[in-house]
Amino acid sequence: MMGIANTGLTIGITIGLHDAAETMWNNGIKQNAVFLAQALAQCPGVARVVLVNTTSVPITQSLAWDQRSYPTLPFDEAKDLVDILIELGGQIDAVATDYLKRRGARLISYCCGSEYVLATEAVLFRKPMWRGGLFVNQRYDDIWMIPQIEVNRAYIEVLRRQKARVVPFVWHPMFMESRLKSFPEIPNAGEYRPHVGARRISVFEPNINIVKFCLYPVLIAELAYRQRPQDIALLQVCNADTLAHESPEFVALMNQLDIVRQHKAVFTGRHETPLFLAQNTDIVISHQLENPLNYLYLEVCWQGYPLVHNASLCADLGYFYENSDVEAGARRLVEAISAHDDQAGWYRERQRTLIGRHLPDNPQVVATYTALLDDVMRRPIR
Repeated sequence: MMGIANTGLTIGITIGLHDAAETMWNNGIKQNAVFLAQALAQCPGVARVVLVNTTSVPITQSLAWDQRSYPTLPFDEAKDLVDILIELGGQIDAVATDYLKRRGARLISYCCGSEYVLATEAVLFRKPMWRGGLFVNQRYDDIWMIPQIEVNRAYIEVLRRQKARVVPFVWHPMFMESRLKSFPEIPNAGEYRPHVGARRISVFEPNINIVKFCLYPVLIAELAYRQRPQDIALLQVCNADTLAHESPEFVALMNQLDIVRQHKAVFTGRHETPLFLAQNTDIVISHQLENPLNYLYLEVCWQGYPLVHNASLCADLGYFYENSDVEAGARRLVEAISAHDDQAGWYRERQRTLIGRHLPDNPQVVATYTALLDDVMRRPIR
């Protein structure tokens, strides 16, 4: 629980609610805000951290986090309380920015999305993106950028007219563990369990853009299936039902594959990761372009499931293959099928030790954020 002192900084972290009972699993932004709040609350000199909603959606007790631990306020209430507002999941406009500055508050942009990729696709494919007009705030007192979005750096820095600083990526299993407690019938708290027989393989890529798209994981599964068809019970491609029903190009590609032709692949909708892992999955395959670290990898590995992936910023986790080498990915998949159960307990505990570098109470994480806060408070307000 966050401590509230009589002195010290009050920090707000923005979220943008779309529903009064919004789930934590529709994207990673709200989880990101809570994990960052956990880390900042442990920094010396921080008295209070609050979540700040920037939309008109009412704040109710239906939200998925404990508001005693993570107080959640509308912007109009928080604007007179915060010493620092970290813009993470909801943007404020020029009027709100000016109000904060006149109060003496600092404004930090926390960049955690694929802004360059999204803007590029909006331009090239005529996707409406800034329906209300484009506002680029150039009055941030600092820009913080998580390490896996390096390809977006120039886009961020040039438009916002200042340099970004890479900050620690933070994660905690709290939401995954809390969700699994709601299903006491799931054994072993949803952790991986060795078993005999063919494996169920899952792909969780969101398929929103090319950054995290299911095609290469499917190709990895196909290559492994050609070698070991008896060892693969099912390939489950999540977040792909729309593609399977509405994209003739996707269907044409999939119909070239043995694993599809022989009815060993299904294309499903969206699922909550911890539940689908615990109930439907033995191995996860993933592929990314220019986003080499995300919550999915940490969730999968924390629970002890084999993860076949190409994420270079966590190459020591799971079963890593380089770049887009699907043949290497298939070899790692076969390795996971053949040998994972022999080391399942050791694997899980090793994954958790390695993931410790991302936990909010990691001393280096806390020290780095403490230094970042000290720096921004020493600077003159922009």
